[in-house]
Amino acid sequence: MSARRSSLETLEAEAHRRGVALTVVLAEAVDEKAAAPRTSRRPRLGLGRSTDGLSAAELTVEPVAEPPS
Repeated sequence: MSARRSSLETLEAEAHRRGVALTVVLAEAVDEKAAAPRTSRRPRLGLGRSTDGLSAAELTVEPVAEPPS
């Protein structure tokens, strides 16, 4: 698979606008594309399990949440 000509033209124009080599813009594009899968694999929610079988509500002196009204 190869890049679309229009995509390459866009990156060439950006390189020209910034006064840098096309390889600089291509490297940035590759880095950005590679970062997406790395960040999407990070856990978004911490999970844990109590080893003593007690819930947080049973362990705290103060209420965990206000009772519904």
